[in-house]
Amino acid sequence: MIEKKTSDEFVVVSCGMLGYGFPEASLNAAVAAGVDLIASDAGSSDPGAYYLGSGKPFVSPTMTKRDLKLLIKAGADTDAPLVIGSAGGAGTDGQVDALVMIAREALAELGITRSLAILKTELDPATVREAIAGQRVQTFETFTPLSPDDVDQAVRIVAQVGCESYYPALRQKPDILIVGRAWDVANIAALPILLGYPRGLALHMGKILECGSLAARPVAGSDLILGRLRDDHFIVEPTDSAKACTIASVSAHTFYEKTDPVMLAGPGGTVDLRAVVFDQIDPRRVKISGSAFHPADKYTVKLEGAKLEGYRHTSIGGVRDPVFIRRIDALQAKVVEHIRSFQKGIVDPSSYTINFHRYGIDGVMRAWEPVKTPAHEVGLLVDVVAETPELAEIVCAMVRSTLLHVGYEGRMATAGNIAFPFSPADTPGGPVYTFNIYHLMEIDDPETIGRLEIAA
Repeated sequence: MIEKKTSDEFVVVSCGMLGYGFPEASLNAAVAAGVDLIASDAGSSDPGAYYLGSGKPFVSPTMTKRDLKLLIKAGADTDAPLVIGSAGGAGTDGQVDALVMIAREALAELGITRSLAILKTELDPATVREAIAGQRVQTFETFTPLSPDDVDQAVRIVAQVGCESYYPALRQKPDILIVGRAWDVANIAALPILLGYPRGLALHMGKILECGSLAARPVAGSDLILGRLRDDHFIVEPTDSAKACTIASVSAHTFYEKTDPVMLAGPGGTVDLRAVVFDQIDPRRVKISGSAFHPADKYTVKLEGAKLEGYRHTSIGGVRDPVFIRRIDALQAKVVEHIRSFQKGIVDPSSYTINFHRYGIDGVMRAWEPVKTPAHEVGLLVDVVAETPELAEIVCAMVRSTLLHVGYEGRMATAGNIAFPFSPADTPGGPVYTFNIYHLMEIDDPETIGRLEIAA
């Protein structure tokens, strides 16, 4: 059973991904206990650059509205603000607008009135070019310098803002705050930091709560989690009575998606976890203390930009001939060579790429696959990306048909080498986007990087 909140604690209930669903009973338990903030992430760069490049939502509007209606009603029942970051998946202006529209529909269907603030974080390319010219852009995980050409090729660029960018909106005390691309932690930590709670503790709590009940056991991403922040510690607990937070589960999520196990870097500085203590205070709750914060010399935000690489066409089939499987590397090379020779003088080979994903051999880990045991069957995915949808379809069809009939020593039949589960065997995959901007940009005043709109 969740305990009632006390007067000296700030209580947050967090949803790991808006639209992934969560048990309504879990939210009801948090409402009954009393919360000061309802926070939800609504996006990620994990699914790749497609949602940034295309501007399409990462989660269906139907499921988004389902979750949003429950969270809005909980906010109205508790008088707690609802903060949502990385709207729509990648936090583009269009995705923010789409989520705002869903929120307005939800409010109308609920028959309630709540004030709404909007913080957009998509950047004008000129802003990024000026930062490059002023030597205020740093390399990040790719270690590749950013050029003006990269900016020109990007379809959209967003800034992943931190807590300070939330402050102008939060000072207006909106009932609902919808933010573009944002650091996951900021959805949870910005308000308590603004209210004076220790920054290190608030950010660490945000890190643990950001993915909802992934910090609890048994593992289930589609559920909520609760955090209780005080001046010298915080406590995390699941809202579902069937789950438990343990030292192992909570400390594991502290390390989640981090390159350094004891330092958590983000906009504005680093959370120092070297002195952190985890205490199991009862079977379902863990107390955390000792989280410290070190301000950075220069405040940076991560830039994410996507460019169009081409258009995809795929074909999937199964292979069970052991001779084919043993010779698959050579056969793939033979197929590509045949296609290049057929198209010589007609199609530029640099205008398309052919990739083979061999599930059963190394489809997941590719060159890092340590298991070399021969598979008795292989799922073969042909992945063609070309400059135009038409060229991608032509090349994919040629690869598929050539693989189907390619000859090799030891072949016993002529009917075909591949078993295709679907008709048509080739499927268009649409436009393909890649991150061409994944850098850090220095800013003087983090409170000014977003564009704030206050709506009734």
